Amino acid sequence: MLGEKSTGTESTTTGSLERLKEEAPSITVAICAYTLNRWDDIVGAVTSALEQSQAPTEIVLVIDYNEELLARAREHWGSDGTSGPAIVIVANAEQRGLSGARNTAVATASGEIVAFLDDDAAAEREWLEILTAPYRDQSVVGSGGSATPVLRAPRPAWWPLEFDWVIGCSYIGLPTKMSDVRNVIGCNMSMRRKELVEVGGFSTEIGRVGTKALGCEETDLCIRLIAATNGRIVYVPEASVNHAVPGTRLNARYFASRCYNEGLSKALVVSSVGSSSGLASERAYTMHTLPMGAFRGLAAGLRGDVAGLGRAAAIVAGLAITTFGFGVGRVRGSLQSRSAVRSGRGD
Repeated sequence: MLGEKSTGTESTTTGSLERLKEEAPSITVAICAYTLNRWDDIVGAVTSALEQSQAPTEIVLVIDYNEELLARAREHWGSDGTSGPAIVIVANAEQRGLSGARNTAVATASGEIVAFLDDDAAAEREWLEILTAPYRDQSVVGSGGSATPVLRAPRPAWWPLEFDWVIGCSYIGLPTKMSDVRNVIGCNMSMRRKELVEVGGFSTEIGRVGTKALGCEETDLCIRLIAATNGRIVYVPEASVNHAVPGTRLNARYFASRCYNEGLSKALVVSSVGSSSGLASERAYTMHTLPMGAFRGLAAGLRGDVAGLGRAAAIVAGLAITTFGFGVGRVRGSLQSRSAVRSGRGD
């Protein structure tokens, strides 16, 4: 049982630990960066990866089409003299954007597992150890953890926790214990490298480029990964990172923009993998999580908390805007398909 004192000898215990370390898969931590404006965060992300209780084999830092940032990173880490994991700094060799940068990281990585950490996220010390523990089960092809927001401006009173995915963080509606999931949060996830390569990596047709608030590239990948391998993706909330959220994202304009673009992105995912997989998690979220959140907001409003009414209204508005974006995306996709068919016929 957990917590019981071992009756084995010290040498046996030491031997067991050594065998466990030998059996543990090699791990590459991949961090993708694109702007000097996040330099302090980038340093924090790399430092947190270096200080893990379970050291990675290497850290691959991919710079997305920014020569100045690439030069600064190489100058900063090129000859640091540390005895820890190697820090490999490369330029994005694929299409500009987060998907291309992540694919470059995968191509560069030597680890059996690739763990992705955002350039503005700092991992807790045991993050990697907890995140990769599920891989002892050979059916697990991916894992992900939680992301705690580090707000650099006050959270608006009307902002519902159910919509913290807007700022790339964990939100109400996610499992509270280790569970199989369809997809994981992009700033804190890992996959088996071999299977990741076999399914073609991240789609460059989906996802963020610079500050453009698109997404869902990890959702698309996770769905394809599960379908191709018949494997499992596991969410482990205890594997935690702290994700920085600038004040520029804590306003109604960004909230609406991110919801709309999420709808557009979901339409692209559905066109790629179908609605059965592409909207499986969203159905439960819209049918259960959001109504419960709106009810809690209304109840708080009736008790005199005016902000509760704002949260309820934001939930309704966020769902409506996301749905509208999804509709626009589906129409665009249909028109593009018809245009491609006509072009193919020589019309």
